[in-house]
Amino acid sequence: MARCFGVGLVGLGMAVAPHMLALRELEAAGRVRLLGGFSPSAGRRAAFAARWDAPCFASLETLLAAPGLDLVLVLTPPAAHLPVARAAAAAGRHLLVEKPLEFDAARAAELVAVAAAAGVTLGVVFQHRFRPAALRLRAALAGGELGEPLSASASIRWWRDAGYFAEAGRGMQARDGGGVLLTQAIHTLDLLLHLMGPVAGAAAFARTSPLRAIDTEDIVAACLRFSNGAIGTLDATTVARPGFPERIEIAGTRGSARLVAERLELHRAGLPPEILEGASAGGGGADPMAFDHGPHRALLAETLDAIDQGRAPLHAGATGLPVQRLIEALLRGAGRGEFVSL
Repeated sequence: MARCFGVGLVGLGMAVAPHMLALRELEAAGRVRLLGGFSPSAGRRAAFAARWDAPCFASLETLLAAPGLDLVLVLTPPAAHLPVARAAAAAGRHLLVEKPLEFDAARAAELVAVAAAAGVTLGVVFQHRFRPAALRLRAALAGGELGEPLSASASIRWWRDAGYFAEAGRGMQARDGGGVLLTQAIHTLDLLLHLMGPVAGAAAFARTSPLRAIDTEDIVAACLRFSNGAIGTLDATTVARPGFPERIEIAGTRGSARLVAERLELHRAGLPPEILEGASAGGGGADPMAFDHGPHRALLAETLDAIDQGRAPLHAGATGLPVQRLIEALLRGAGRGEFVSL
């Protein structure tokens, strides 16, 4: 029988809702016991307690010392991930960290090393990998159903309104570490790498629109060359009102696939099209949390199973490093006006 894990949350902002919805369902199934949450903001602690009828801790130290705590969900802004992870790992607590792993790739790699040195499990929240359509597409590629991959592209044409950027520091390098690539498009870009493997080289353009007072990019276009020989494009922005579903398209020698949010079309030579229906909205519009929490539940369940079985989860922390390194390479190349090799 699977054990029941004590879970605590650090950071009680926008990212909390899908995690809490997933945790409540896992709690009802006897997989977890929610011990409570912590935020340095008294207002956020009060709002969390009222909405979720859940306890709060007055400090990180008291949460980490709570009897029965096994797993800590780190949902803070990126630059706070490493210090929270250090403290949790030192206390012997397993970790599930929101994307991106950290403020930059170097700190992300340090976070992975901290967890490894402490012998605790580390997962990164890339829930798009756990969408049923993404799982089916990954299986199709692994099984050679599309043949040799030739072309693979991602389009993330989203919209974020003034209310989104009204929160202090949002969209600023000092708080978020990056703009549309690191904060919004990272989920789709990670999924593209999860499906296609690493990028070997790229050329990119990036700019900041006049629509909001931020110092990070909100428009990016890039050409990609994958290690498997395929080529493709990346189109990412948060200026496309009212926001459109993110899209991944892959073409191979035996067929093509089109993944639009959570809806998959597979077109294979000699076979009728296979359509896997799913949500077609996602978080592309003004409400960035307008998506189903089912993939979060699947990711959390995989985290618990991995800890139970003494193995790395499918979303192990180290698997979150390639996308962060790619993002930094794209912005570096865009800034210098040159092709970058990875």
